[in-house]
Amino acid sequence: MPAAPNTRLLIVDDTPENLAVLGDVLQPEYTVQATTSGERALAIAAQDPQPDLILLDIMMPGLDGYAVLDRLRSNPATRDIPVIFLTALDDTRDEEHGLNLGAADYIAKPIRPALVLARVRTQLDVKRARDTLRDHNLFLESEVARRMAENDHIQAVSIRALAHLAETRDPETGNHILRTQAYVEHLARALAAHPRFAATLTPRYIELLARSAPLHDIGKVGIPDHILLKPGKLDADEWAIMQTHSVLGATALAQAEQDVREAVPFLALAKEIARHHHERWDGSGYPDGLAGEAIPVSARLMALADVFDALIHARVYKPALPLDTARDIIVAGRGSHFDPAVVDGFLAHFTAFVDIAERYRDPD
Repeated sequence: MPAAPNTRLLIVDDTPENLAVLGDVLQPEYTVQATTSGERALAIAAQDPQPDLILLDIMMPGLDGYAVLDRLRSNPATRDIPVIFLTALDDTRDEEHGLNLGAADYIAKPIRPALVLARVRTQLDVKRARDTLRDHNLFLESEVARRMAENDHIQAVSIRALAHLAETRDPETGNHILRTQAYVEHLARALAAHPRFAATLTPRYIELLARSAPLHDIGKVGIPDHILLKPGKLDADEWAIMQTHSVLGATALAQAEQDVREAVPFLALAKEIARHHHERWDGSGYPDGLAGEAIPVSARLMALADVFDALIHARVYKPALPLDTARDIIVAGRGSHFDPAVVDGFLAHFTAFVDIAERYRDPD
């Protein structure tokens, strides 16, 4: 196979006569650079365009060939350039040493032109194959990353669509899912360094938490309109039916997970949030009466976010409350309704909650 016209070779030898001989052999097929210095060879190798192959003498003053090869291999910019050693040494131990350092091949002096050309062509073919494989792998990695990002986007849109579909049953909730999602994510990041939460609130967990948060009330699609939209306080029977939305949502998500027959990480958190975001720290919540640390962290964060947003926005059964009043109600629930540490995080970042509420305010 003829060499590509831009194939570049670097010859390094402290004897100018050797450089001249090698140049005469190689220049008809390749672009050849030559130097008598190991230091200069390192500089040339690091320049753009880089040589495709280096023919490197071992016995040189200053930096010998072994030292030059070691420095080539230690530099990420030059470590993949193949090197053929040129040497008058005939000890196989020297050859083994060079190969162990990363030399691609060995050519003994005095050189034989046909042998030099054959060895050079072989190493260039190997390099071309390796470069092709590397480029192919880079393309595959890029394509995988692109498709993962696309799937991630589709998943996020699908979750949002499901959440909005659920909220069409209750149009007065408006941008509730956007606000609660932002509250939960901000609160999780604020508590990530807390000793009680650090092991759980990893960056990956927070990402999944934010993704799954919009599904917290997905079970409301199963609540009859005369209860969901009732303008006023629910009676005992109606309230019992309303409370089933947490189990309905968790069950639906569990069924979806079974249908795909594969674990979907965010669904695990979505099920926790849907089922347990109405649990209370003192055990008086529903549906399972969990208390304290038995309540999943995801649900503890959503519990506060959900209540705060409900307090500051009008519903069919109540008017909106002022921000300060809502804050005071959250504080009053510290240790009874809410995890005390979660309330403390909320108070420390109250202005951020106010900003989120304003950013995603409902249309007039």
